[in-house]
Amino acid sequence: MPDIDIATPLAPASAKTMLHGLRGFFLPHRIAMALIALAALAAMIAYMDWSWLPAYLPRLWSGLGMTMIMLVASVGIGFLFALPLGLAQVAGPWPLRWMSLGFCTVVRGTPLLLQMWLFYFGLGSLFAQFPEIRESWAWPYLRQAWPYGLIALTVSFAAYEGEVMRGAFAGVPAGELEAARAFGMSRGKTFRRVWFPRALHRALPTLAGEIILQLKSTPLVATITVTDLYAVITRVRQSTFLTYEPLLFLVAVYLCLSGALTIFLRWMENRIPSGG
Repeated sequence: MPDIDIATPLAPASAKTMLHGLRGFFLPHRIAMALIALAALAAMIAYMDWSWLPAYLPRLWSGLGMTMIMLVASVGIGFLFALPLGLAQVAGPWPLRWMSLGFCTVVRGTPLLLQMWLFYFGLGSLFAQFPEIRESWAWPYLRQAWPYGLIALTVSFAAYEGEVMRGAFAGVPAGELEAARAFGMSRGKTFRRVWFPRALHRALPTLAGEIILQLKSTPLVATITVTDLYAVITRVRQSTFLTYEPLLFLVAVYLCLSGALTIFLRWMENRIPSGG
């Protein structure tokens, strides 16, 4: 039987899909919106005062770095906690199930700003009362604000994403898990090769939205004196007595970050196989 190149029939379809996507991008209303955005950008550059920007660029870069550290660390650590939280609610014993459900319910039912203040003003003040902690290696870090902001962001993301993973784990068809066990896979191998990849693919679109929301939550760390990008912009406004220019610059930065994250997460979603 001659070899058949299965990639050849797919090439026209891929080109057709790409062409369709380009046609969808160049719709009249999208072109009009892009032109309006370019006109607004040109007007802001021409008629607004941006003389402050070069002097504050080092601080802005430092604030952006802190924002990205808070985002990446809280998302990474929070997702590691979200996996057992979601799994415990689906397949865990009833004590772990109720503990996980209670944790997600309490955290998701209270404002993130309140949680951040409780960690910073509550836990931070409690640590300061113990000489053993003040004399330990951890005190130079615990006396700063950023660990409490990171803890609050991580706990919040873990609770929200734990509920997302609960639905993703529960949504994997039971027949796929039974088929994996019928092939002789152990529970661990079934989880690694079937259950987790299928659940992750189902949860990834929602996960992408949660990461964007997490990015928008990072300015809250400025309320506990963490010098992130929003805190730097606030100082710029206080020093220059300008209102619109710093805020519009902040809007532009967050729009660029959100767009870059959206493109990256959609690329990841297309790279991860659905498994069936």
